[in-house]
Amino acid sequence: MRHDHDDSAALLEQVNHAFAQGVSLRIQGGNSKARLGRPVRGTLLDTRRHRGIVNYDPTELVLSARAGTPLDEIEAVLDAAGQMLPCEPPHLGDGATLGGMVAAGLSGPRRPWAGSVRDYVLGTRLITGRGKHLRFGGEVMKNVAGYDLSRLLAGSFGCLGLITEVSLKVLPKPRQCVSLSLEMDIGQALARLAEWGKQPLPISAASHDGQALRLRLEGGEGSVRSARQRLGGEEIDSRYWLELREQRLPFFAAGTPPLWRLSLPTDTGPLALPGSQLIDWGGAQRWLKSDADAELIRSVVAEAGGHATRYGEGEEPFQPLSAHLLRYHQNLKKQLDPRGIFNPGRMYAEV
Repeated sequence: MRHDHDDSAALLEQVNHAFAQGVSLRIQGGNSKARLGRPVRGTLLDTRRHRGIVNYDPTELVLSARAGTPLDEIEAVLDAAGQMLPCEPPHLGDGATLGGMVAAGLSGPRRPWAGSVRDYVLGTRLITGRGKHLRFGGEVMKNVAGYDLSRLLAGSFGCLGLITEVSLKVLPKPRQCVSLSLEMDIGQALARLAEWGKQPLPISAASHDGQALRLRLEGGEGSVRSARQRLGGEEIDSRYWLELREQRLPFFAAGTPPLWRLSLPTDTGPLALPGSQLIDWGGAQRWLKSDADAELIRSVVAEAGGHATRYGEGEEPFQPLSAHLLRYHQNLKKQLDPRGIFNPGRMYAEV
């Protein structure tokens, strides 16, 4: 049963009170992404009462919903219409919300082939640190006024303002889906993926778990069948991709060394880092479990043209910013949140 409720007036009142008192706010929905980012001290602002799908037109491929709406609910409604969120956003726990999805900006295994969260954000409503409830962008692609600011909110971890509503582009689910396992080492897998990336193959996910290359083929029946015959391998349960997306594979088991997410150019070869690695996004995203020094990990990844993010406890979870990028972050924060009340320090101590 859906429980729709517009709680924007109460949220705006809480923000205005915090602005007047100079009190920091810790924005939280389902709190499923708590392991990512620095701890925030402040009064809890819970978005979960502000929930419900505001508008959904399957023929227009557009859905608008309030920030506290559970992702489970949105995905169930889309699934019933034969549609999906193409970026496969990770929930990473029970109760994940739409606002948290956008704020975290995380995408699942389909990301290199379908795009990221920000690519599907058409518009947002946002309560700024000045206590203004503003609308940016629109519900259709042709209305792009303020579109860039809506996209900036993806991955901002609540530091720029309180997202109250999001309009998203959605897509039809593929007609056919087959997942394969091919025995080969990581070096062979990365070389094959680089080769296949230049060919019209219907690959929509590619991962190497240290033992085998896992592939997902999606699309029309003919193209999937043809690729299946060409690539060979053994068919596996496609739930593998859900387990990977939600970090439920044995690789991610608790009590192991710190977990790092490495973002790299697609054509990067094997990385010489201590610890164990799991390849995702066809090589563009790598999960690393390692006790190695953070400076070593980040220097190796930076030399390859990427950046590293640490999950869990740690002084600097996100890749440190250069001086000029930090100024951009600080200036944008100052424009939208002049008193610094929203999630101060969640991404960087200086923002």
